[in-house]
Amino acid sequence: MIIVKVGGSEGIDYDAVCDDIAQLVSAGQRLILVHGGSSLTNEVSEALGHPPQFITSPSGYTSRLTDKRTLEIFQMVYCGQMNKGIVERLQMRGVNAIGLSGMDGRLWQGKRKKAIKAIENGRTRVIRDNYTGTVDEVNCGLLETLLDAGYVPVLTPPAISLEGEGINVDGDRASAATAAALKASDLLILSNIPGVLSNFPDESSLVRTINLSDIDDASENFAEGRMRIKLLGAKEAIEAGVQRVVIGDARGANPISRALAGEGTVIS
Repeated sequence: MIIVKVGGSEGIDYDAVCDDIAQLVSAGQRLILVHGGSSLTNEVSEALGHPPQFITSPSGYTSRLTDKRTLEIFQMVYCGQMNKGIVERLQMRGVNAIGLSGMDGRLWQGKRKKAIKAIENGRTRVIRDNYTGTVDEVNCGLLETLLDAGYVPVLTPPAISLEGEGINVDGDRASAATAAALKASDLLILSNIPGVLSNFPDESSLVRTINLSDIDDASENFAEGRMRIKLLGAKEAIEAGVQRVVIGDARGANPISRALAGEGTVIS
């Protein structure tokens, strides 16, 4: 069992991802695909007159500020165009994919944060009425039923709160929680760069291996932007029993197979 997370940044080759999934599934590989949609969400938010806002936590992690309107736009893009577009690509390749959000069947469930803290102009700001949370429970029974029936689940945020509200959750950490819950051997986190770069954005500075004990140092010393939360997800997955996490490149042919072969940053 492998969990594949593909981000939503510009430059990702979703056709190549789906080609690779079709080959792997035909060879008998059980997998679940988790995807993002951040770039398209930003475009749609601008077009609808509700520009995206991002905040940085006191611990240095950047996330989308999610009010109710932002959550609605998020659902439109992630659960709609992105999810069904990927399902369509897979179906065209003979893969019987089924697209679900974390809300469906309480697939991903967690607490909605009552308040969050953000650093703004050097000062800490408390933000309320924010629809964010983390994945605390994964509905493994639903996923295993789908896999056993021959479906390939294609999953996307948002998740569902204990009270039944949609909540924005980080896709990398949701993937880590899913990999841990299903006891996956590998978690592959693919985006539009080759992996962790020691001198961002110089792609020749790829860090090929990171030990679990060194993740915090790597995150502090040279991880830029969203890479910090990818490393956090990797750490959570490894600590929960996933054997290996590969942070790799979703550009070009065979991105999943290349990551499985160790191309990218391997964390174990």
